[in-house]
Amino acid sequence: MVSRGPHTTAVPSSSPPQPDLAPRDADVHLERDVFLRTLLRHLSGALEDVIGVRDASGFVSVVGQRMGDELGAEYKRALGVERLPAEQLGAVLVDLKRRIGGTFRVVEETEDRIVFVNGACPFGDKVVGRPSLCMMTSNVFGSIAADTMGYAKVQIEQAIARGDAGCLVTVYLRPSERASAAEGREYVRE
Repeated sequence: MVSRGPHTTAVPSSSPPQPDLAPRDADVHLERDVFLRTLLRHLSGALEDVIGVRDASGFVSVVGQRMGDELGAEYKRALGVERLPAEQLGAVLVDLKRRIGGTFRVVEETEDRIVFVNGACPFGDKVVGRPSLCMMTSNVFGSIAADTMGYAKVQIEQAIARGDAGCLVTVYLRPSERASAAEGREYVRE
């Protein structure tokens, strides 16, 4: 019915048929984790499109640094230490990624560096094509390693975000010729 002044006109109903399912019973692939990963994908994508991958990576780095500081403090609290022991650093970084859905593992560990491989990104398939999100790994690993060792340089040689089958990440633990030659970001204890 449509009311026009003192007259009412009947309007034929053209509403679509009602679904058999209630919305809460529909097979919608949505839960908080997927929603938040998708949100991060679109946010990083918008930044990359508007200001470029390099500057978007800078913004993600700021967030990653804060996350690294918070997560490092949480591990120190949980382990009851003022500074993470150097011999536990690799295990802490692997555990951190495991808790958020990554499959990082150490393939080489020396007093100069730790090399990690990974086959599943915590951001899932939402990371593909969003290389700025790799700055989360770089900054979280870098800030925790630098807090432990005084210095770190993180090199991400392969990344799921860039279309590689997995990630290859090297964390250099002290300045060296090899670390200097590596492309990556440096971190120092504050």
